[in-house]
Amino acid sequence: MENQAMEDCRAVYLTAEDLRIAASILYNAYHDDPFFLETLFTGDQAQYEQKLRGAIREELNELWQQEQALIGIFVDERLIGVACIVTQQVPLGEARYWHWRLKMLLSAGWQSTQALIKKENTIIENLPSNQCGILQFIAIANNEQGKGYGGKLVNAVLSWCDEQPHLDGVGVFANHEAHISLFAKHGFEAIEPLQVGKVSGELMFYRGVVNE
Repeated sequence: MENQAMEDCRAVYLTAEDLRIAASILYNAYHDDPFFLETLFTGDQAQYEQKLRGAIREELNELWQQEQALIGIFVDERLIGVACIVTQQVPLGEARYWHWRLKMLLSAGWQSTQALIKKENTIIENLPSNQCGILQFIAIANNEQGKGYGGKLVNAVLSWCDEQPHLDGVGVFANHEAHISLFAKHGFEAIEPLQVGKVSGELMFYRGVVNE
């Protein structure tokens, strides 16, 4: 089944028309993520879900406008997986553009926006250089999991990284054992245990191929 899945899917860059479905896939995947629960949940489930939808939507739109790598896994014409990579060539963390801050503030609130910025700063400070990418989001649609698509999506990220002449590699903050194992299986190494707010995890890093 896994081999069949690998043959049937393709990895391509997302178009503007794909962003709505991509946001839905990410929302469902990150609904119970410990970082977002700590950052956005204040006791009201409906409000939490509204904030999460808004935060994911604004981040996707910002990455699209900044021409960052948004990679999708398609089966036939169906988008079933998404990976979003941002490089340090655009302002991150405390350097985020004011318009992103304003939109995120309206969607998620002041404290949540500050927590998102702090998370980025923590990751950036622990990456090997300022020529690294950050895997902001990666997800497979809930009903398509367990079919081998996750590994295919990670491989697409690695292929993209290897093709970037001025990139030293890609980092990702992983706080779930299954995710840490998946990244490790595909060539990521744990380079630093990180504490982001109250959430503990590992900063995983893939060192891209050396471009001469």
